[in-house]
Amino acid sequence: MELNAKPRKSQEKLAEGMIPAVAYNKENNVSFTLDRKAFDRAFRQTSTTGLYDITVEGSETFPALVKTVQMDKRRRVPIHVDFYMVTYGEAIEVSVPVHTKGKSQGEIMGGLLDTVVHNLAIIAPGPRRIPQELVVDVSKLQIGDHVTAGQIQLPEGVKLAVDEEQVVISVLPPRLSAEEADAETQAAQVAGLVASGELTEEAAAAVLEGETTLDDAKAESSEADTGSADTGEASNEEEQS
Repeated sequence: MELNAKPRKSQEKLAEGMIPAVAYNKENNVSFTLDRKAFDRAFRQTSTTGLYDITVEGSETFPALVKTVQMDKRRRVPIHVDFYMVTYGEAIEVSVPVHTKGKSQGEIMGGLLDTVVHNLAIIAPGPRRIPQELVVDVSKLQIGDHVTAGQIQLPEGVKLAVDEEQVVISVLPPRLSAEEADAETQAAQVAGLVASGELTEEAAAAVLEGETTLDDAKAESSEADTGSADTGEASNEEEQS
C-alpha cells in the first residue's frame, strides 16, 4: 500500500485535511503529514498488518507498519499515526487477527464459540510475508473442545511468538437460563443450610421440589428448634422440682 506524505517541522501548522504522523525505528525518526482521507481508506483495508510504502516528498521511500492510530473519539476519524520502520528480509514480530470459518458442532448443540485470543503474535520472515489474518476451521469442534496456538496452521516461514499451548478458541457449554441459574443458586443455599443443621433433609427436599419456599422452610425449622428448646427447659424444671 503506497502513501504519499509531506515533511513536517515541529509545531508547524497543519494544512486542511492533513494529519500528523511519525515513523521510527532504533536509528531513525521521521515526522511528516498524511492526507486524512487517503490514510483512513488504506487503514480500513489493511489495519495494523498491512505494509505501507511511504514516500515523503523530497526523500526516499521507506516501508513501515502502523504501530498506533490516535482517533477522534467523537468523529471516529484518525488524528495522529505512529509507524514503525521495517527492513525488507528481516524477521518481524506482529499481531495478526484470528478469524473462524464454519459453525462448530458444539454451537449446533447449543454451545458457545469463544475466541479467547483475537490477535495472535507471530514472527514473519519479512514484512512482506506478514499474513493479513489467520483463519481457523471450527466446524468439527464439540462442546469442551479448544484450539491452541500450536494447532493453527501458519503460512510457510511464519512462526509463533507465543506458547504453543495457549488456548485461542474454545467451545463452551450452553449458558444457563435465568431460571436454571436461580435453581442452582437455591440448591447451593439449601445444601449449605442442611450442612450447618439449620434445615432438615425433609425440609430441603420440600424446597427443591417446589412444595414450599426456602424462607418458609427456614421459619418452620426455627419454630421447631424453639419448641424443642422450650420442651427441654420444661423437663429440666420438672426434674428439679
